[in-house]
Amino acid sequence: MHPLDQALTNESLFQEYARQETRRQFFRSAGFGLGTAALASLGASAAAPAPRGGTKTGIGAALPETHFSAKCKNVIYLHMVGGPSQMDLFDYKPKMEEFYDKDLPESIRNGQRLTTMTSGQKRFPIAPSKYKFAQHGKGGAWFSDIWKWKPKMADDMCIIKSMHTEAINHEPAITYIQTGNQVTGRPCLGAWMSYGLGSLNQNLPTFVVMVATPTNQEQIQAISARLWQSGYLSGEHAGVSFRSKGDPILFINNPPGVSSDVRRKTLDGLKKLNEINHEQLNDPETQTRISQYEMAFRMQASVPDLTDLNKETAKTLEMYGPDVKKPGSFANTALMARKLVEKGVRFVQVYHNNWDHHGNLTGRMNYQVTDVDQPCHALIQDLKQRGLLDSTLVIWGGEFGRTIYSQGGLSKTNYGRDHHPRCFTMWMAGGGIKGGYVHGETDDFSYNIVKDPVHLHDWHATVLHLLGLDHERFTYRYQGLDQKLTGVEKSSVIKALLA
Repeated sequence: MHPLDQALTNESLFQEYARQETRRQFFRSAGFGLGTAALASLGASAAAPAPRGGTKTGIGAALPETHFSAKCKNVIYLHMVGGPSQMDLFDYKPKMEEFYDKDLPESIRNGQRLTTMTSGQKRFPIAPSKYKFAQHGKGGAWFSDIWKWKPKMADDMCIIKSMHTEAINHEPAITYIQTGNQVTGRPCLGAWMSYGLGSLNQNLPTFVVMVATPTNQEQIQAISARLWQSGYLSGEHAGVSFRSKGDPILFINNPPGVSSDVRRKTLDGLKKLNEINHEQLNDPETQTRISQYEMAFRMQASVPDLTDLNKETAKTLEMYGPDVKKPGSFANTALMARKLVEKGVRFVQVYHNNWDHHGNLTGRMNYQVTDVDQPCHALIQDLKQRGLLDSTLVIWGGEFGRTIYSQGGLSKTNYGRDHHPRCFTMWMAGGGIKGGYVHGETDDFSYNIVKDPVHLHDWHATVLHLLGLDHERFTYRYQGLDQKLTGVEKSSVIKALLA
């Protein structure tokens, strides 16, 4: 076939493809239109006079300003995957010494759901914590003696003992606390923040994710990228995963023999092709792809400098502990989180695994606490000395708690605990949070909440409030509904937690 005839044939095929849009493409384009309308609506509501006046947002933000004055502009979320045992760390239950090896009273359980891992047990023997507890700080917060560094920052911490959730297994529970829904496919907290508030540094991602490797790896939970996806928001709002080994980001560096000039020319050509594709098909993800290629090019210069620890002082490195230079350690990740926030990254998500203590709790807990104890203290002090703590919200916690009764065998020195969604403990610091404060109470068995319950939707509403966002007004139109991080249930900002 003559080259000209071949070109005409190719052009005809392309035009036919553009005309014969699939049903999915049609609705995707329609959804883009709805999203644009929703964006305009968000902008209008954000521009309306607010009680205290909004805070200007960043580059590419859906909102020109926040709904009201923001208490913080950055978040570092330290998620302890597996569910830390609250009664071995923060929730002191001295009365349990009297109940050692006695069955959990039915009046306490009250028929509540159990996992399949313990529902078949004939007995539910009470396992008091083997750790000693003491009060610290002006608020008298209880800490177990396994903590060596956390008590020193008691006056910076807001400890919530009354968190609760409906999810009882890991995957739905982590998905729930990250996205506000147990079903996958929704945007996570970091993606919502990226969408609404935009970037503070056009050369770095708005939302970064790091997975810290625990020293002990006896029982590792799966951590999938869908936990930091953008869901129905544009793909540019998904978290960018920083790796602990090799290039911080896959393919961030040019391959051998490819110069920056060649990479620039390649991207320019690719951009033109994508623009043609977008003009023909009007797929919003094409624009996302263009912007992400450009971001990747800019990151080639910014990321290597960011991950270089040689510019940190010896005093700073010592503060984070002996593992700080070990790639992938929690200490190294915590320092990286501070550097990212300092450079303008909006949301830093850190996952630390192996808190799923069904057995050998006392054998594994020492490793877990040693991994995170000093680095968490260092992170708070580092942010504080740099003037960043007031504008950065630090969050620490898991997806649920653990049971007071032992799973499997029980001894005076060792035991295991099953999943427990009825109550668990989280703490926050900085970013408009009330330091030196303990919120909520549980019963003598750390099984039920007796004062000031905090559902995770209330917690989400509170975090959004600190960022200057009204959780009722911060919505995105999708599938005919105004979608929210806090879902359709009634949620409230927990004002007692605010400074």
